[in-house]
Amino acid sequence: MSRILIVTGEASGDLHGANLAKALRAKDPQVSLAGIGGAAMEAAGVQLVCRMGQFDVMGMVGPLALVAILRRFFFMRRLFRSEPWDAIIFVDNPGLNLRYAYFAKGAGLRVFYYVAPQIWAWGPWRMYWIKQRVDQVLVILPFEKPLYDHAGMRCTFVGHPILDAVSGSYDRVALRSTFGFSQDERVIGLLPGSRAHEVQALLPILIRAAEQLVHREPRTKFILAQASTIGDNLLQPLLRQSSVPVTLVKEQASEVMAVSDLVLVASGTATLQAAVVGTPMVLFYRTSAWEFWIAGFFIRVKWIGLVNLVAGRTIVPELLQDNATGQRLYEEAVRILEDRRVYDEMKRDLAAVRAALGEPGASARAAEAVLAACRA
Repeated sequence: MSRILIVTGEASGDLHGANLAKALRAKDPQVSLAGIGGAAMEAAGVQLVCRMGQFDVMGMVGPLALVAILRRFFFMRRLFRSEPWDAIIFVDNPGLNLRYAYFAKGAGLRVFYYVAPQIWAWGPWRMYWIKQRVDQVLVILPFEKPLYDHAGMRCTFVGHPILDAVSGSYDRVALRSTFGFSQDERVIGLLPGSRAHEVQALLPILIRAAEQLVHREPRTKFILAQASTIGDNLLQPLLRQSSVPVTLVKEQASEVMAVSDLVLVASGTATLQAAVVGTPMVLFYRTSAWEFWIAGFFIRVKWIGLVNLVAGRTIVPELLQDNATGQRLYEEAVRILEDRRVYDEMKRDLAAVRAALGEPGASARAAEAVLAACRA
């Protein structure tokens, strides 16, 4: 019986860890699973040795934060040496997990990394760390594998787990009826992000774009995908500043994309989600001038949008920082919506991106790679 420890540190990682745990148990019902995670991993049958929240140092400053971090490291070191684990699987969260991997490897354990660090975007020095601390990486983006292969790192492309979370097709007619839209109305989806500071910065930009779009075409309707991490108390004051009615839909981002003719979306995994659904988009992002300046020293890619990175070229417009304005969003939206050639070409390009992500079953393929190594 294989005994496996899964380590993550944030909500998205908890979900990936949970799906991986289900796949591991489906392939080997006798497998013993323990981990550091949250409610999703616990519901998937993982015996939690510690919850993610207990590792949180947000709000701590100075010596308190340092002491908390040191306690984490000592706890992890003891955990790795406490049992003869057959495998340790780190999921995402590279800022801490790559450091924990040092202790796991020091304990002589077999180490996997699922949803590998984005060394292609920034932090190329991390490749040295990964080679020293990880036995095998399980990557979810097709262009990542050649990077690890070139570095001589054992790597398996398992496909993107988003393909397991997003349906292959949606009934647009039924969805429009459910959300109260007629079939001939122009519907635009708004996705301002899943973090509070993103919504506060980006939603006002979306509102200004919406007001201009309604001025051009009064029958245009808007629907906003509200992430589970964003409360009504944050959204409602911002929406009350707008003269444009917006339909709010909670935790149904894929359905919002499917019902929309176009989505205006904050940069992130949601761009890949829209590509899988097949909805044309305009990508945008704005942060503080200081953060943008700092990022410029480290980012080593031509695009920030995952959809463009997978395509290897610009297939959706990226409006960043000073270009991320309501006016520019409006202009790009009009260009795409009112030029059928541009619209249809983007839909074809998004279908190609979906195909490049592989087939559904990323968690199952990742599980098989881990179990095969344990059996060997």
